[in-house]
Amino acid sequence: MKSVAILQSNYIPWKGYFDLIAAVDEFIIYDDMQYTRRDWRNRNKIKTPQGLQWLTVPVLVKGKYNQLIKETEIDGSAWAENHWKTIVQNYRRSKYFDEIEEWLSPLYKTNSYTLLSSLNREFIQKICNYLSIDTKITSSSEYILVEGKTLRLVDICKQAGATEYVSGMSAKEYLQEEIFSELEISLKWFDYQNYPEYNQLWKGFEHGVSIVDLLFNCGKESVSYMKFAK
Repeated sequence: MKSVAILQSNYIPWKGYFDLIAAVDEFIIYDDMQYTRRDWRNRNKIKTPQGLQWLTVPVLVKGKYNQLIKETEIDGSAWAENHWKTIVQNYRRSKYFDEIEEWLSPLYKTNSYTLLSSLNREFIQKICNYLSIDTKITSSSEYILVEGKTLRLVDICKQAGATEYVSGMSAKEYLQEEIFSELEISLKWFDYQNYPEYNQLWKGFEHGVSIVDLLFNCGKESVSYMKFAK
């Protein structure tokens, strides 16, 4: 039995994204989808004393309304220094700042990425390495793609040798479950609810922030506040 999940590329995603990665044998970054503006592809939130703050990677979108995620280019390099300065400013007092800084800061300081997808994949892989998530990570561009929203996902699963597809609950609105059944792929729904709280900086608690918040505050103990270690 082999399980697969297919999800679009995100910038420093929240903890649930990594739980989904850890839940399967192969995680396929779905970069052949159209790039969507004001979405999670190129931005995420961190926690600050003033509340939540977006960290956004600038991308070239003018006149590129139909571009795919894998085609989306990063606009300049100044964002990397700005993001890291913002992270330092808001997390330098966190318990595991030095430990996380050791491997996270080089991703910003040696930034030489031109494509958003490559940037996101590098960050995702490094975070997985730190959390000891050994799931195989590939991209949809490595597979032959057919037409049809559900049929394409099922066909990718077939090419990957999967017998089970794991998806977030929101996909219930559009996935045609009968196609999975007809092609003998079992469908499993991943539950993102009931995460425990952990010690965050600043008052109030926020679940929907980038996983870097959890890492800086909990270090290797981050897995205790995630689902895959349970």
